[in-house]
Amino acid sequence: MKEIGGYIELDSYRLPMLHEGAAALNCGRNALAYLIRTRKISKLWVPRFICDSVTEVCKREGAALVLYDIGQDFLPAQELKPEKGEWLYLVNYYSQLTNEQIAAYAEQYPRVIVDNAQSYFQQPLPGIDTLYTCRKYFGVADGAFLYTDAKLEQELEQDESFDRMRFLLGRFERSASEFYAGYSANNRLFADEPIKRMSRLTDNLLHGIDYAAVEQRRRENFEFLHERLGDRNQLKIRNTGTFMYPFMIENGTVLRKKLQAEKIYIPTLWPSVFEISKQGRPEYLMAENILPLPIDQRYGRNEMQMIIERILQGAAK
Repeated sequence: MKEIGGYIELDSYRLPMLHEGAAALNCGRNALAYLIRTRKISKLWVPRFICDSVTEVCKREGAALVLYDIGQDFLPAQELKPEKGEWLYLVNYYSQLTNEQIAAYAEQYPRVIVDNAQSYFQQPLPGIDTLYTCRKYFGVADGAFLYTDAKLEQELEQDESFDRMRFLLGRFERSASEFYAGYSANNRLFADEPIKRMSRLTDNLLHGIDYAAVEQRRRENFEFLHERLGDRNQLKIRNTGTFMYPFMIENGTVLRKKLQAEKIYIPTLWPSVFEISKQGRPEYLMAENILPLPIDQRYGRNEMQMIIERILQGAAK
């Protein structure tokens, strides 16, 4: 029997949710696991510049990897030759891959998976398996969306998120450094999590977001940084994006430490590249020297200007 009365829990939100029609799962890596199982993928072509969550899922699911190079425009930099039954994994780094480019790759290679974890607001193309991750964009502990017509022939348990929320709630009222250990532990948790349906809590929180406002703020911040740092950026990027602003500079690791001392926290995305690659290779240099600058909805013009000033000061020393 449903409980009636008692103390009031978190409110239920009913705003329209982006990606409402996709399969709602517990995490991005399990969206890929879902596809490996349903598509019976035995071999996947993956960029060398990749996070370990992708490689770990492939290993766990028994899919072999073929690594390919990308250039400083984030596009494949070599001829790709997937054979019959092999799939091409396209990563939409920093929203730099247009739907026109995706369509061109899909026309050339009939078995394509698009990773839009860094391009949450970019709509999927019909008939192309496309995945999204919620944690990179919003204050939720888990969650992913998958567009596919493949069906997993098993009943999925629904995830629960209430026990993972402490680092998010703590970060809201205190400092990021105080709860960073909890954030890291939450990231590690998904290495062994089975495929589940998205939790009711995450689903509810995602129904409380003003998506148009979030997208606009992120795009404005990206454009502001690019207009002022683009001539110093070693990457060849378009002036658009909603994830982070990828700023590549010589000795990026040194500048990252200087910014950290100023309480501007810049992550090293995909440190596993240092293990699967060698010093001097393009992907090694990109992982080492790209500074993913925060542009998210918490910040506006003042914070972007502060980042620019600290970068110019740090680079001049």
